[in-house]
Amino acid sequence: MADRLCSIGLDVGTTTTQLIVSELIIENQASTFSVPEMQITKRKILYESPVHFTPLLQGELVDGDEIRKIVLQEYQNAGITRTQVDTGAVIITGETSRKENAQTVLHALSDFAGDFVVATAGPDLESILAAKGAGATEFSQVTGQKVLHMDIGGGTSNFAWIEDGRILATGCMNIGGRLLKLDETGHIRYISPVLQGLFTGKIGEIPSIPQLEAFAKHLVTGLEMAAGLRERTNLMDKLWTKEAGSAWPDFSPGWVISFSGGVADCIEKDLPPLSFGDIGPVLGKAIRESRLCQGAYRLGTQTIRATVIGAGSHSTQLSGSTVFHQNIGFPLKNLPVITHIRQLQQLDSPAVLAIQMPKPIHYAAITDLADNLAAHWPAFPILIASESDMAKALGHALALRTPKNRAILCIDRVKLEEGCYLDVGAPISTALPVVVKTLILSR
Repeated sequence: MADRLCSIGLDVGTTTTQLIVSELIIENQASTFSVPEMQITKRKILYESPVHFTPLLQGELVDGDEIRKIVLQEYQNAGITRTQVDTGAVIITGETSRKENAQTVLHALSDFAGDFVVATAGPDLESILAAKGAGATEFSQVTGQKVLHMDIGGGTSNFAWIEDGRILATGCMNIGGRLLKLDETGHIRYISPVLQGLFTGKIGEIPSIPQLEAFAKHLVTGLEMAAGLRERTNLMDKLWTKEAGSAWPDFSPGWVISFSGGVADCIEKDLPPLSFGDIGPVLGKAIRESRLCQGAYRLGTQTIRATVIGAGSHSTQLSGSTVFHQNIGFPLKNLPVITHIRQLQQLDSPAVLAIQMPKPIHYAAITDLADNLAAHWPAFPILIASESDMAKALGHALALRTPKNRAILCIDRVKLEEGCYLDVGAPISTALPVVVKTLILSR
């Protein structure tokens, strides 16, 4: 028998804010006589909100109170309450994630949006969600083609390098439609700090359309470099976001370039240059006329909604079915991930230890590990995430070596890295829903 989860996706972006409600179907994929293996087998979008302009206060700061009002109204429009929400993600993206009050908004929305809806930001996760929400990973899996997905929004362009439906690398550049804003008379009213040294105009000036078009082509040159269509210069270094790291692969011919995001929505449309008070339409036209669209390319099945659909439908995983937990109060939120036992002595709050055991895993190795963990774990709940199927055995071994009131959680089939954060929800059948998060604000 299938279980159903109500999942929320909320994307607070540089330009727009959107919410979706999805239904996730959970089923046991194992045979009758096997260990249960719970998987998400179907995702269905039940409600899509209108696209709201992200409310800002003076000084380009996000208005948290207005964001809360939007969420409350969309909950009502969707016909749901907070108690009906099981899982999902709130993601603050692009330039918005760099605002002074972004962390306050993160926590406020996480508390507002139900017991297991999470708040997260970061170029790695945004790239993954956009690629999935736009259908780029599915396209690659079905066709067997290699895909470079570009999600071009208001403040940033997020990349995902995909082969056989698997995302092999992610990246991010400071290229977006709202980096430059103009009022109804054509005067510049905002220039993003990331454009320092790249754009010569000043606040209050009226740039000509040819000047804006030349600037947009300059930005698109950076995208062409990221796609391997031009030789890389220091322009790519200037536009590359520090949070995305420096490793980005060189590409050879044969890639399909896939687009999503608000700017992608302008690529195949002839819109007036200043339709939205920014350079989005001009940037979209420059992409259409660039090398990016001279070869094989596609618009995502979703463009402007790609990230929010990814957040609402693809942010949740399930742990393995051989889990162990005792004395744990669910849900657990924002648990930092560590990868070495020696880090346990440095903890001043609960954390998850990610472990990977060499195969085959012998019982003696599990008991030795349990002895080590029980001896060195500080006075916090013992929280373990393993890539291999060993959680139940390790949990029982730890329970035998610690007091009966000790809180212990062991989950498996979850791959974690240093710098990630983990949320763990209440049990669904024999599995636990988990969300792996990358928080740019914590880097």
